[in-house]
Formats: sequence, C-alpha cells, structure tokens
Amino acid sequence: MSSRTVIRGGLVVTASDEIHADVLIEDGRIAALAASTTPAAAAFTADRTIDATGKYVIPGGVDAHTHMELPFGGTFASDTFETGTRAAAWGGTTTIVDFAVQSVGHSLRHGLDAWHAKAEGNCAIDYGFHMIVSDVNQETLKEMDLLVEEGVTSFKQFMAYPGVFYSDDGQILRAMQRSAGNGGLIMMHAENGIAIDVLVEQALARGETDPRFHGEVRKALLEAEATHRAIRLAQVAGAPLYVVHVSATEALAELTRARDEGLNVFGETCPQYLFLSTDNLAEPDFEGAKYVCSTPLRPKEHQAALWRGLRTNDLQVVSTDHCPFCFTGQKELGRGDFSRIPNGLPGVENRMDLLHQAVLDGRISRCRWIEIACATPARMFGLYPKKGTLAPGADADVVIYDPHAEQVLSAETHHMNVDYSAYEGRRITGRVETVLSRGVPVITEREYTGRAGHGVYTPRSTCQYLT
Repeated sequence: MSSRTVIRGGLVVTASDEIHADVLIEDGRIAALAASTTPAAAAFTADRTIDATGKYVIPGGVDAHTHMELPFGGTFASDTFETGTRAAAWGGTTTIVDFAVQSVGHSLRHGLDAWHAKAEGNCAIDYGFHMIVSDVNQETLKEMDLLVEEGVTSFKQFMAYPGVFYSDDGQILRAMQRSAGNGGLIMMHAENGIAIDVLVEQALARGETDPRFHGEVRKALLEAEATHRAIRLAQVAGAPLYVVHVSATEALAELTRARDEGLNVFGETCPQYLFLSTDNLAEPDFEGAKYVCSTPLRPKEHQAALWRGLRTNDLQVVSTDHCPFCFTGQKELGRGDFSRIPNGLPGVENRMDLLHQAVLDGRISRCRWIEIACATPARMFGLYPKKGTLAPGADADVVIYDPHAEQVLSAETHHMNVDYSAYEGRRITGRVETVLSRGVPVITEREYTGRAGHGVYTPRSTCQYLT
C-alpha cells in the first residue's frame, strides 16, 4: 500500500535555503517540495496532512557521535539503544552513528557483531556504526578494508586511555595509511594519555581527588599537542582526519592552521563545550562529577573560540558524544578519586534545541544550525543525501519544530535513561513538535508514537566532505 503525507505551511530550512514550502512524502521518501502558495503545492494530495503553519520544517538531526551501552570504568553507559534512540527522537535526531568497540585481542568483526546484536530490533530511529580500533595488527588492517566495503567507513583511535583504547603513534600511522588506501576516515580522540596519566598520579598523591581536578590534569596543551601530532601523522599517511570533541582554543588553532594549509582535516565540538565549563566541574558536594567527560570541560573563555570556529567552518560538526552514567551508583564510583568517575555526559536529546537557542542568541544562522547538526555530519560520514536534507529522493526524516515554544531542560522531563540533566534548569526557546522517521511518525504533537525496531541499520559510503 502506497502512503502519502503532505506537510503544509511551514518554513522549510535546510543547510542552504529557507523557503515557505509544502513537502510531499511518498512511501517514506521526500517526493516533492513546492512553494506554499503555488498551484504545484495545491495539487499535492495525501492520506495525511500535517499543518506546520508558524513552524519550521527541518531535516532530522544526524548525531554522528553516540555511545549507547558502552562499557567504561567497570560499568556501562546507562542508555540502551532502545532508550537512547527514543530520547534522540524526542530531541529531533533521526539518525545516530554509534561506536562499535574492538577489544584488545579480538577482531574488528567480533566487536561489530556484538554492537549489531545490541542494536538490532531495539532502535526507534535509523543508525550506523563507526569502529573503535584498539588493537592494530596485520589482521585488523585487512579487516578495515572489508568493513569499508560493507558500509562501516570510519575508524576511531585513541591517543588517550593507555591500557584500554590507546594506540601509539606507530599503530595510528599504520591505520591512517590503510584508510588512505581504502577510503576510510580516521576519527581521533586527541589527548596525550601517557602524559595525562602522570599528572593524574601526581594529583592523587597530593590529595587532589575532587572532580574539578579531572579538568586540571587533562590540560588544554595536551589536547593541542595530540591534535598537532595526529594532523602530522595523517599528513605523512596522506589520509583525511576527523578530530572528535574539540574543546580547547589551542587544539582548534592546530586544526585551523592545518586547514589553512589545505589539508583534509576536520573537527567536531559538542554542546557541553559550548554551554558548560569548569565552573560546573567545580560544583560542591561531588556534584561536579556529573560533568566529568573527556576531553574535559574548559574555562568559559574557550567557548568564544569554539563558536567562532563553527562560524568560520574550522569546526564542521556538532555531535553530542552522548555517553550517560547515572550520578547515583555510577558517577559515585569516583568519590575520593576523580580518576574513577566514569567519563561521559547525557545530551542526545538536547543538541538540536541548544543549537536553536544559539540561533536566537545570534551565534549562528538558521541554515548553519541545520548544516552543523544535519547536513555536514551526513556528508562527513557517507549518509548524504539520504539523510541530512529535505530534497526529492531523501529519506523522509522530517522534524516540525516550534521556534516559539519555551521549555526548561530538566531530568524530570527528559527521556534519556539517566538521573540528572547536564543542563538542569536552563530555559530555552524552541522545541520539537513532530518527528517523522522515513515518513513514519515517531513523535506526534509531543507524544511518542514510535516503536523499538522501526529504526534500521544504515550502511554508509565514504566521506563526501573531502576538499
């Protein structure tokens, strides 16, 4: 049975255009757009009509950095693929790219199969996978070629977390050389983990155990040094590089310099670095533990540089690095030793709204909002134009967004499976009203109408953003 939906009267906002247009959806895809007052729009016929008068009609968000059910620090991220993707939908995100993990001593395939098993049949929205490469050897390198062929086209490496995810420079170079040949994109967690571990040990020996010291030992200079090193290794390998969760002015300067040299180097930042700071890490009574993540929150003065980087396109993407741990029973593992606090923040539900607030605050334009949250992540990770835009042939991942509705962010009202909000009490303007995933209503006028298993695994092509 063919199904048709028409969305009438809204302001369609994409990365490139704004137009008052009606949108025709047929069998899960965008069939046509036409200016609202034209005969072409009047001729649209459908089984279901959605009135978007006074609202924005935008592409579903693409969050290219989430960690559902990630094992970390003796516990697991508190959101499952079911709860996490439902929360994503509530926040206007219709595609996530999560990270499958290779454990040391195991194959990439073993890790990828494990993540497929976690996600399959449980997701409310569509999903893909990156691959965390923790054990670079000849077999791993061969497997990278096979994964690219089947649609896992990006590989994350860590310069941090020695003994867990860490790769040394030689392993990084080998993986980059392989990706230069197979079209894959290396994603880098750029912090000098070896040096950081020395500073952690010294801080604890001095009795500096509170959460704020997490930020003090993970120094901005060590993020910048690792970013510089990753860029030069990628240059030697002739490979593109994507640096995840850029948090510091100094690290951004390394990216900017490399891009000015014409290198295929890209960066993402996250809402926590744009809206939160070391002031949060320093909250008393161990409350700062809620804000422990890596890279860490920085002093507020770094925020202006990150916003500028988003405006100048030296940062291309805002993802969440969504990796929630409950304060009670999980973050509390680090009482008396900040190094034992599980690293990660909840945010998959808040990203689109926080960035809309940035539009209202004059930091970015509406089109740039959609570019950094929808279109560029889709292009960067081989999902465009299936995802990230509203154009004929694209999946009908559509959000009806009310730019005037006011809300207060709170753990009492969010849908993420975590007992606190990193943005508790923050008043913002703008809210998701209705969300379609491949034409199917997942959120309908602020009611959840989706289901686990609607979301499907989505293979990806190689990076479409290379210069």
